[in-house]
Amino acid sequence: MIDEPDTILLPGNPPLTVQWRRSTRAKRMALKVSRLDATVTLTLPMRASRRSGMAFLSERSEWLRAALDGVEGPVVVQSGMQIPIEGQMSALTPAAIRAARRDGAHLFVPQSKPVAGALAYLKLQARDKLAERVGFHARALGRTPGKLTLRDTRSRWGSCTPSGDLMFSWRLIMAPTRILDYVAAHEVAHLAQMNHSAAFWAEVNRLFPAHLEARRWLKAEGASLHRYRFRET
Repeated sequence: MIDEPDTILLPGNPPLTVQWRRSTRAKRMALKVSRLDATVTLTLPMRASRRSGMAFLSERSEWLRAALDGVEGPVVVQSGMQIPIEGQMSALTPAAIRAARRDGAHLFVPQSKPVAGALAYLKLQARDKLAERVGFHARALGRTPGKLTLRDTRSRWGSCTPSGDLMFSWRLIMAPTRILDYVAAHEVAHLAQMNHSAAFWAEVNRLFPAHLEARRWLKAEGASLHRYRFRET
């Protein structure tokens, strides 16, 4: 069991924010830097003292700063800034409208709730695009998919249950369209092969021949999609 994190500030230039967790399963202190958003997490055994935790952090502060070098931190989405939609940057532009809509290089969003409006638009577009591509690939495979759900997962872009239900990260709508299409094909292929065997990859290759390039893009660029934080100020 892991407690909800506490936040502490590690002195230095600049000071570093560290998420502080205690875990019943931890046997020793562990320090982790997220490559997705530069979040720093210190996990401690239940009996470890706060003083020992601070000493642990101080001893590893040089390593920690080196690990953070080059890792981009989170981006808080605000009116006027640009976000990627289908691989193209769009400026969040408040307007006297009730629901967000995209026009060229602008994503027009409601003036009262610009960030919430943008997030709702992204999720709606993600569902529509994924449903269309899942249906296309499922017909090509001769299989019937189950329920489609969207989540904000960090460890995977999609998944398929033994019953055929499919889950996808809504952030795929921020990636180029071919990347969303590849992930849809990948998960649909699991309807025929619930594994990652040679037979599975043969199905993926049949559905989406350019899968190697798409996988390389996700490995190199996928983490950048997780940097965007959607919250109203």
